Amino acid sequence: MAANNRRMSGKKGAQVGSGGKRRRGLEGKGPTPPAEMRKGHVKQRAAAAKARRAQGRTQRRPGGKGTSELVVGRNPVFEALREGVPATTLYVQQFIDNDERVREALQLAAERGNINLMEAPRPELDRMTNGLNHQGLVLQVPPYEYAHPEDLLDAAADEGEDPLIVALDGVTDPRNLGAVVRSVSAFGGHGVVVPERRAAGMTAGAWKTSAGTAARTPVARATNLTRALEQYKKAGVVVVGLAADGEVELGELEALGGPVAIVVGSEGKGLSRLVGETCDFRVRIPMPGGAESLNAGVAAGIVLYEAARRRA
Repeated sequence: MAANNRRMSGKKGAQVGSGGKRRRGLEGKGPTPPAEMRKGHVKQRAAAAKARRAQGRTQRRPGGKGTSELVVGRNPVFEALREGVPATTLYVQQFIDNDERVREALQLAAERGNINLMEAPRPELDRMTNGLNHQGLVLQVPPYEYAHPEDLLDAAADEGEDPLIVALDGVTDPRNLGAVVRSVSAFGGHGVVVPERRAAGMTAGAWKTSAGTAARTPVARATNLTRALEQYKKAGVVVVGLAADGEVELGELEALGGPVAIVVGSEGKGLSRLVGETCDFRVRIPMPGGAESLNAGVAAGIVLYEAARRRA
């Protein structure tokens, strides 16, 4: 009877039996899984995001191709070959006066081994170049294969680094694009983004200015630059626009030490309105000398140096 009273009472205390639950609760659950497999862990989320991006690569449309281009004239052809500009065919005029530049151009093309040498009569070269003064040498440059803007995030993830990207807004001089590509390569960036329209593309001039770095630094082309920057922000990238009247001075911007996309506008007009409104920060470069603005390539190089210094 006493046992029944204990069982019916509302007092706390040991219960009659546990059905083995406590013993099972004390048993080990095996080794702790790695961080990439623990739900909610930061490394698990990063691995899942990387897997989604890898899956998206097969479904994503590429950035597209540019148009083929002709480099015309003995000096331009020689310089393009010397600087490693991609080329498919070197056209040489029949019975050409074989001077030093012609011999050097032919030697460089032969050393590459993948450039076709074609002899053509002068009228054919005149037709190809629309009557330009080709001086008997014409180099055909193939269309540039642009990356997709998200490919630059993938490149950073594959290297285990925070993205460092430069986007150009309204920059129309190919030499500025080439200079930016060179700076991105020098300071460990992951690529350059340009708009599809009203912007400089990877022409032979851009290749030459990049001094060969365009071969290892991707250039992505965005159908809509504002939308591409918004996608970067969703991926955790801070978008920083350069502006002469920016609210933050370059040396004060701590965000440069993390994932960042630096937006450089044209020298005359600066950032467009929509792109400027998309930026998380508008940053100014202090110029004690009083210059009104900087060349796009120079401005990008200064900010990239500051970002590389903070990441070191």
